Amino acid sequence: MKAKYQPLFQPYILNNGVEIKNRLTVAPLTIYDSGADGEMTEAGRRFWQNRFEGFGLYIMPFTNVHPSGIGFESPNAFNERHLPTLREYAEIAHAQGAKAVVQIAHSGLRADPSMTQGHDVIAPTGDMYGRFRTMTEQEVWDMVQSYAYAAELVMKAGFDGVEIHGANGWQIQQFVSAATNLRTDHWGGSLEKRLRFPLAIIDAIDEMRQKHHRPDFIIGYRFSPEEPGSDGITMKETLTLVDALLEKPLQYLHISLWDFYKKVRRGADTSLTRMQVVHDRINGRLPFFGSGNLYTADDMLKAYQTGWVESVSIGKSIMLNPNLVELIETDREDEIQTAFDWEQADFYRYTPAMLQGTRAGTDFFPPSKQRGVRYKTEHF
Repeated sequence: MKAKYQPLFQPYILNNGVEIKNRLTVAPLTIYDSGADGEMTEAGRRFWQNRFEGFGLYIMPFTNVHPSGIGFESPNAFNERHLPTLREYAEIAHAQGAKAVVQIAHSGLRADPSMTQGHDVIAPTGDMYGRFRTMTEQEVWDMVQSYAYAAELVMKAGFDGVEIHGANGWQIQQFVSAATNLRTDHWGGSLEKRLRFPLAIIDAIDEMRQKHHRPDFIIGYRFSPEEPGSDGITMKETLTLVDALLEKPLQYLHISLWDFYKKVRRGADTSLTRMQVVHDRINGRLPFFGSGNLYTADDMLKAYQTGWVESVSIGKSIMLNPNLVELIETDREDEIQTAFDWEQADFYRYTPAMLQGTRAGTDFFPPSKQRGVRYKTEHF
Protein backbone atom coordinates (compact mmCIF):
# COMPACT_ATOMS: atom_id res chain seq x y z
CA MET A 1 0.00 0.00 0.00
CA LYS A 2 1.20 3.51 -0.76
CA ALA A 3 2.16 5.36 2.37
CA LYS A 4 -0.26 8.20 1.66
CA TYR A 5 -3.25 5.90 2.18
CA GLN A 6 -2.08 4.74 5.61
CA PRO A 7 -4.27 7.29 7.46
CA LEU A 8 -7.36 5.44 6.18
CA PHE A 9 -6.17 2.31 7.96
CA GLN A 10 -5.64 3.70 11.44
CA PRO A 11 -7.90 2.21 14.13
CA TYR A 12 -10.12 4.24 16.44
CA ILE A 13 -11.95 3.40 19.66
CA LEU A 14 -15.59 4.19 20.37
CA ASN A 15 -16.65 5.60 23.74
CA ASN A 16 -17.80 2.13 24.87
CA GLY A 17 -14.34 0.68 24.31
CA VAL A 18 -15.01 -1.06 20.99
CA GLU A 19 -12.15 -0.74 18.51
CA ILE A 20 -12.84 -0.25 14.80
CA LYS A 21 -9.80 -1.35 12.83
CA ASN A 22 -9.80 1.39 10.19
CA ARG A 23 -11.52 4.51 8.88
CA LEU A 24 -13.51 2.78 6.11
CA THR A 25 -17.21 2.08 6.70
CA VAL A 26 -19.58 0.19 4.43
CA ALA A 27 -22.54 2.53 3.93
CA PRO A 28 -25.97 0.85 4.13
CA LEU A 29 -26.26 -0.45 0.56
CA THR A 30 -29.91 -1.05 -0.24
CA ILE A 31 -30.00 -3.87 -2.80
CA TYR A 32 -33.82 -4.24 -3.04
CA ASP A 33 -33.64 -8.00 -2.84
CA SER A 34 -35.15 -10.14 -0.07
CA GLY A 35 -37.56 -13.03 0.23
CA ALA A 36 -41.24 -12.78 1.13
CA ASP A 37 -40.44 -12.46 4.84
CA GLY A 38 -37.13 -10.66 4.48
CA GLU A 39 -34.99 -13.74 3.93
CA MET A 40 -31.66 -13.45 2.16
CA THR A 41 -31.87 -14.66 -1.43
CA GLU A 42 -29.21 -16.27 -3.58
CA ALA A 43 -28.83 -12.97 -5.43
CA GLY A 44 -28.27 -11.25 -2.10
CA ARG A 45 -25.71 -13.81 -0.96
CA ARG A 46 -23.89 -13.45 -4.24
CA PHE A 47 -23.75 -9.68 -3.86
CA TRP A 48 -22.56 -9.64 -0.24
CA GLN A 49 -19.99 -12.44 -0.19
CA ASN A 50 -16.48 -10.95 0.10
CA ARG A 51 -17.90 -7.57 -0.92
CA PHE A 52 -16.28 -5.50 1.80
CA GLU A 53 -13.26 -7.51 2.83
CA GLY A 54 -10.93 -5.22 4.78
CA PHE A 55 -13.48 -2.64 5.97
CA GLY A 56 -13.63 -1.63 9.62
CA LEU A 57 -17.40 -1.39 9.96
CA TYR A 58 -20.30 -2.85 7.96
CA ILE A 59 -23.76 -1.27 8.20
CA MET A 60 -26.42 -3.77 7.16
CA PRO A 61 -29.02 -1.76 5.21
CA PHE A 62 -32.63 -0.83 5.97
CA THR A 63 -34.10 -3.54 8.22
CA ASN A 64 -37.78 -3.29 9.13
CA VAL A 65 -38.74 -2.97 12.80
CA HIS A 66 -42.47 -3.55 12.21
CA PRO A 67 -44.55 -5.05 9.38
CA SER A 68 -46.37 -1.74 8.89
CA GLY A 69 -43.05 -0.23 7.88
CA ILE A 70 -42.16 -2.44 4.92
CA GLY A 71 -41.72 -0.31 1.82
CA PHE A 72 -39.60 -2.51 -0.45
CA GLU A 73 -37.80 -5.85 -0.50
CA SER A 74 -35.68 -5.69 2.64
CA PRO A 75 -34.72 -7.71 5.75
CA ASN A 76 -36.96 -7.84 8.82
CA ALA A 77 -36.32 -7.73 12.56
CA PHE A 78 -39.69 -7.85 14.29
CA ASN A 79 -40.13 -11.55 15.08
CA GLU A 80 -37.86 -14.34 16.32
CA ARG A 81 -38.43 -16.13 13.03
CA HIS A 82 -36.13 -13.51 11.50
CA LEU A 83 -33.15 -14.57 13.60
CA PRO A 84 -31.73 -17.08 11.07
CA THR A 85 -31.54 -14.41 8.37
CA LEU A 86 -30.05 -11.87 10.75
CA ARG A 87 -27.47 -14.41 11.89
CA GLU A 88 -26.52 -15.10 8.28
CA TYR A 89 -25.89 -11.40 7.66
CA ALA A 90 -23.81 -11.17 10.84
CA GLU A 91 -21.74 -14.20 9.88
CA ILE A 92 -21.07 -12.82 6.39
CA ALA A 93 -19.85 -9.54 7.89
CA HIS A 94 -17.69 -11.05 10.59
CA ALA A 95 -16.16 -13.54 8.13
CA GLN A 96 -14.89 -10.49 6.24
CA GLY A 97 -13.32 -9.04 9.38
CA ALA A 98 -15.69 -6.14 9.92
CA LYS A 99 -17.62 -5.04 12.96
CA ALA A 100 -21.28 -5.16 11.97
CA VAL A 101 -24.32 -3.06 12.88
CA VAL A 102 -27.87 -3.21 11.52
CA GLN A 103 -29.69 -0.14 10.26
CA ILE A 104 -33.12 -0.45 11.89
CA ALA A 105 -35.87 1.46 10.14
CA HIS A 106 -39.54 1.98 9.27
CA SER A 107 -40.90 3.45 6.03
CA GLY A 108 -43.74 5.39 7.66
CA LEU A 109 -45.93 7.05 5.04
CA ARG A 110 -43.77 5.53 2.30
CA ALA A 111 -44.64 1.93 3.22
CA ASP A 112 -46.10 -0.27 0.48
CA PRO A 113 -49.62 -1.44 1.49
CA SER A 114 -49.14 -4.61 -0.53
CA MET A 115 -46.18 -5.54 1.70
CA THR A 116 -47.30 -4.55 5.22
CA GLN A 117 -48.73 -7.99 6.08
CA GLY A 118 -52.25 -6.67 6.66
CA HIS A 119 -51.22 -3.65 8.73
CA ASP A 120 -52.29 -0.10 7.94
CA VAL A 121 -49.79 2.31 6.45
CA ILE A 122 -49.20 4.71 9.34
CA ALA A 123 -47.38 8.01 9.75
CA PRO A 124 -46.93 10.88 12.19
CA THR A 125 -49.81 12.58 10.35
CA GLY A 126 -52.26 11.00 7.92
CA ASP A 127 -53.26 12.37 4.52
CA MET A 128 -56.66 13.47 3.24
CA TYR A 129 -56.71 10.74 0.60
CA GLY A 130 -56.54 7.84 3.03
CA ARG A 131 -53.26 6.48 1.70
CA PHE A 132 -51.86 6.49 5.24
CA ARG A 133 -53.35 7.34 8.61
CA THR A 134 -52.19 9.18 11.69
CA MET A 135 -50.65 7.03 14.42
CA THR A 136 -52.40 7.14 17.77
CA GLU A 137 -50.33 8.30 20.71
CA GLN A 138 -50.21 4.73 22.01
CA GLU A 139 -49.08 3.45 18.61
CA VAL A 140 -46.16 5.86 18.74
CA TRP A 141 -45.13 4.57 22.17
CA ASP A 142 -45.51 1.00 20.90
CA MET A 143 -43.38 1.81 17.87
CA VAL A 144 -40.59 3.05 20.14
CA GLN A 145 -40.60 -0.40 21.71
CA SER A 146 -40.58 -2.01 18.26
CA TYR A 147 -37.24 -0.34 17.56
CA ALA A 148 -35.92 -1.62 20.91
CA TYR A 149 -37.16 -5.14 20.21
CA ALA A 150 -35.55 -5.07 16.77
CA ALA A 151 -32.29 -4.06 18.43
CA GLU A 152 -32.66 -6.95 20.86
CA LEU A 153 -33.11 -9.41 17.98
CA VAL A 154 -30.05 -7.91 16.33
CA MET A 155 -28.09 -8.46 19.53
CA LYS A 156 -29.29 -12.07 19.77
CA ALA A 157 -28.22 -12.63 16.16
CA GLY A 158 -24.62 -11.78 17.03
CA PHE A 159 -24.30 -8.28 15.61
CA ASP A 160 -22.12 -5.62 17.23
CA GLY A 161 -24.85 -2.95 17.30
CA VAL A 162 -27.52 -0.98 15.49
CA GLU A 163 -27.75 2.21 13.49
CA ILE A 164 -31.04 4.07 14.01
CA HIS A 165 -32.21 5.25 10.58
CA GLY A 166 -33.32 8.84 11.06
CA ALA A 167 -32.52 9.89 7.49
CA ASN A 168 -33.78 9.96 3.90
CA GLY A 169 -37.41 10.77 4.62
CA TRP A 170 -38.30 7.56 6.43
CA GLN A 171 -40.43 7.33 9.58
CA ILE A 172 -38.09 8.93 12.10
CA GLN A 173 -37.34 11.87 9.82
CA GLN A 174 -41.08 12.21 9.20
CA PHE A 175 -41.50 12.82 12.94
CA VAL A 176 -38.67 15.38 13.01
CA SER A 177 -39.89 17.38 10.00
CA ALA A 178 -42.61 20.01 10.31
CA ALA A 179 -43.54 19.16 6.72
CA THR A 180 -44.76 15.69 7.70
CA ASN A 181 -45.44 15.97 11.45
CA LEU A 182 -48.52 18.13 12.04
CA ARG A 183 -49.33 16.62 15.42
CA THR A 184 -50.31 18.70 18.45
CA ASP A 185 -49.84 16.02 21.12
CA HIS A 186 -46.75 14.78 22.99
CA TRP A 187 -45.06 13.92 19.68
CA GLY A 188 -45.51 17.09 17.63
CA GLY A 189 -45.84 20.84 17.43
CA SER A 190 -42.62 22.48 18.54
CA LEU A 191 -39.24 21.20 17.38
CA GLU A 192 -38.59 19.96 20.92
CA LYS A 193 -41.70 17.76 20.70
CA ARG A 194 -40.89 16.58 17.17
CA LEU A 195 -37.52 15.35 18.44
CA ARG A 196 -39.09 13.24 21.19
CA PHE A 197 -39.62 10.21 18.96
CA PRO A 198 -35.98 9.61 17.95
CA LEU A 199 -34.73 10.44 21.44
CA ALA A 200 -37.21 7.99 23.00
CA ILE A 201 -36.00 5.29 20.60
CA ILE A 202 -32.39 5.82 21.69
CA ASP A 203 -33.40 5.61 25.36
CA ALA A 204 -35.41 2.41 24.79
CA ILE A 205 -32.53 0.71 22.98
CA ASP A 206 -30.09 1.78 25.67
CA GLU A 207 -32.41 0.32 28.32
CA MET A 208 -32.42 -2.96 26.40
CA ARG A 209 -28.62 -2.83 26.19
CA GLN A 210 -28.38 -2.33 29.95
CA LYS A 211 -30.84 -5.16 30.61
CA HIS A 212 -28.53 -7.53 28.75
CA HIS A 213 -25.37 -6.03 30.32
CA ARG A 214 -23.91 -5.23 26.90
CA PRO A 215 -22.19 -1.84 27.08
CA ASP A 216 -20.14 -2.97 24.07
CA PHE A 217 -23.28 -3.02 21.89
CA ILE A 218 -22.95 -0.07 19.50
CA ILE A 219 -25.76 2.45 18.97
CA GLY A 220 -25.33 4.85 16.06
CA TYR A 221 -27.72 7.40 14.55
CA ARG A 222 -28.01 8.47 10.90
CA PHE A 223 -29.71 11.67 9.73
CA SER A 224 -30.25 13.82 6.66
CA PRO A 225 -29.39 17.45 7.45
CA GLU A 226 -31.89 19.35 5.30
CA GLU A 227 -35.10 19.12 3.29
CA PRO A 228 -36.51 21.41 0.59
CA GLY A 229 -39.78 23.29 1.02
CA SER A 230 -40.79 26.01 3.44
CA ASP A 231 -41.56 23.53 6.22
CA GLY A 232 -38.68 21.15 5.50
CA ILE A 233 -35.89 20.49 7.96
CA THR A 234 -33.31 23.28 8.08
CA MET A 235 -29.69 23.11 9.12
CA LYS A 236 -30.58 25.13 12.22
CA GLU A 237 -33.05 22.41 13.23
CA THR A 238 -30.52 19.69 12.49
CA LEU A 239 -27.97 21.35 14.73
CA THR A 240 -30.58 21.31 17.51
CA LEU A 241 -31.05 17.60 16.82
CA VAL A 242 -27.28 17.08 16.97
CA ASP A 243 -27.14 18.86 20.32
CA ALA A 244 -29.81 16.52 21.66
CA LEU A 245 -28.10 13.43 20.23
CA LEU A 246 -24.83 14.39 21.89
CA GLU A 247 -26.57 14.13 25.27
CA LYS A 248 -27.56 10.52 24.56
CA PRO A 249 -25.50 7.31 25.05
CA LEU A 250 -24.56 6.97 21.38
CA GLN A 251 -21.31 5.70 19.86
CA TYR A 252 -21.38 7.60 16.54
CA LEU A 253 -23.33 9.95 14.27
CA HIS A 254 -23.68 9.34 10.54
CA ILE A 255 -24.80 11.97 8.04
CA SER A 256 -26.52 10.92 4.82
CA LEU A 257 -25.44 12.99 1.81
CA TRP A 258 -25.36 12.49 -1.94
CA ASP A 259 -22.31 14.78 -2.12
CA PHE A 260 -19.69 14.98 0.63
CA TYR A 261 -19.01 18.64 -0.24
CA LYS A 262 -22.62 19.83 -0.64
CA LYS A 263 -23.11 23.28 0.90
CA VAL A 264 -25.76 24.35 3.38
CA ARG A 265 -29.14 25.13 1.87
CA ARG A 266 -30.44 27.34 4.69
CA GLY A 267 -30.31 27.71 8.45
CA ALA A 268 -26.53 28.17 8.73
CA ASP A 269 -23.64 29.72 6.78
CA THR A 270 -24.41 28.81 3.15
CA SER A 271 -20.77 29.27 2.15
CA LEU A 272 -19.85 26.21 4.23
CA THR A 273 -20.39 22.54 3.55
CA ARG A 274 -23.03 20.67 5.52
CA MET A 275 -20.30 18.29 6.62
CA GLN A 276 -18.15 21.01 8.15
CA VAL A 277 -21.05 22.72 9.90
CA VAL A 278 -22.17 19.51 11.59
CA HIS A 279 -18.57 18.51 12.39
CA ASP A 280 -17.96 21.85 14.08
CA ARG A 281 -21.11 21.43 16.16
CA ILE A 282 -20.10 17.92 17.27
CA ASN A 283 -16.66 19.29 18.14
CA GLY A 284 -15.07 15.89 18.65
CA ARG A 285 -17.61 14.64 21.18
CA LEU A 286 -18.60 11.62 19.04
CA PRO A 287 -17.14 9.95 15.96
CA PHE A 288 -18.77 11.38 12.85
CA PHE A 289 -19.21 9.40 9.63
CA GLY A 290 -19.71 11.04 6.24
CA SER A 291 -20.53 9.84 2.75
CA GLY A 292 -21.26 11.22 -0.69
CA ASN A 293 -19.90 10.13 -4.07
CA LEU A 294 -16.50 9.03 -2.83
CA TYR A 295 -15.33 6.63 -5.53
CA THR A 296 -11.53 6.54 -5.72
CA ALA A 297 -8.89 6.01 -3.05
CA ASP A 298 -7.92 9.65 -3.45
CA ASP A 299 -11.57 10.70 -3.00
CA MET A 300 -11.69 8.80 0.27
CA LEU A 301 -8.35 10.14 1.46
CA LYS A 302 -9.23 13.74 0.60
CA ALA A 303 -12.56 13.46 2.45
CA TYR A 304 -10.90 12.00 5.52
CA GLN A 305 -8.12 14.59 5.50
CA THR A 306 -10.63 17.46 5.64
CA GLY A 307 -10.71 16.57 9.33
CA TRP A 308 -14.51 16.64 9.27
CA VAL A 309 -15.06 12.90 9.79
CA GLU A 310 -13.58 10.07 11.79
CA SER A 311 -14.65 7.55 9.13
CA VAL A 312 -15.60 7.76 5.47
CA SER A 313 -18.76 5.87 4.58
CA ILE A 314 -18.49 4.22 1.17
CA GLY A 315 -21.42 3.09 -0.94
CA LYS A 316 -21.29 3.35 -4.71
CA SER A 317 -17.61 2.47 -5.00
CA ILE A 318 -18.28 -0.81 -3.19
CA MET A 319 -21.06 -1.54 -5.67
CA LEU A 320 -18.59 -1.18 -8.52
CA ASN A 321 -15.54 -2.71 -6.84
CA PRO A 322 -16.18 -5.96 -4.95
CA ASN A 323 -12.50 -5.97 -3.92
CA LEU A 324 -12.13 -2.26 -3.16
CA VAL A 325 -9.84 -2.43 -0.12
CA GLU A 326 -7.66 -5.07 -1.75
CA LEU A 327 -7.08 -2.71 -4.69
CA ILE A 328 -5.87 0.00 -2.31
CA GLU A 329 -3.73 -2.33 -0.23
CA THR A 330 -1.99 -3.87 -3.25
CA ASP A 331 -1.10 -0.61 -5.05
CA ARG A 332 -3.81 -1.17 -7.69
CA GLU A 333 -5.93 1.84 -6.81
CA ASP A 334 -5.79 2.92 -10.46
CA GLU A 335 -8.01 -0.11 -11.21
CA ILE A 336 -10.87 1.22 -9.08
CA GLN A 337 -13.92 1.63 -11.30
CA THR A 338 -16.11 4.73 -11.16
CA ALA A 339 -18.84 3.74 -13.64
CA PHE A 340 -20.82 0.59 -14.37
CA ASP A 341 -19.80 -1.11 -17.60
CA TRP A 342 -22.58 -3.17 -19.16
CA GLU A 343 -19.98 -5.14 -21.11
CA GLN A 344 -18.83 -6.72 -17.83
CA ALA A 345 -22.12 -6.61 -15.92
CA ASP A 346 -21.60 -10.02 -14.29
CA PHE A 347 -18.46 -8.74 -12.53
CA TYR A 348 -20.48 -6.47 -10.22
CA ARG A 349 -22.85 -9.24 -9.04
CA TYR A 350 -25.80 -6.83 -8.90
CA THR A 351 -29.25 -8.00 -7.88
CA PRO A 352 -31.99 -7.78 -10.56
CA ALA A 353 -33.42 -4.61 -8.98
CA MET A 354 -30.00 -2.96 -8.96
CA LEU A 355 -29.55 -3.76 -12.63
CA GLN A 356 -32.97 -2.32 -13.38
CA GLY A 357 -32.17 0.89 -11.49
CA THR A 358 -28.82 1.22 -13.27
CA ARG A 359 -30.53 0.70 -16.61
CA ALA A 360 -33.07 3.40 -15.76
CA GLY A 361 -30.26 5.82 -14.90
CA THR A 362 -31.26 6.71 -11.34
CA ASP A 363 -28.44 8.24 -9.30
CA PHE A 364 -29.23 5.95 -6.39
CA PHE A 365 -26.81 3.63 -8.18
CA PRO A 366 -23.48 4.48 -9.86
CA PRO A 367 -23.68 5.82 -13.41
CA SER A 368 -23.12 3.45 -16.28
CA LYS A 369 -20.59 4.12 -19.02
CA GLN A 370 -23.17 3.48 -21.70
CA ARG A 371 -26.20 5.27 -20.21
CA GLY A 372 -24.90 7.77 -17.65
CA VAL A 373 -27.36 9.27 -15.15
CA ARG A 374 -30.85 10.25 -16.29
CA TYR A 375 -32.44 11.08 -12.95
CA LYS A 376 -30.68 13.09 -10.25
CA THR A 377 -32.30 13.68 -6.89
CA GLU A 378 -31.90 16.98 -5.07
CA HIS A 379 -34.34 16.25 -2.23
CA PHE A 380 -31.82 15.55 0.53
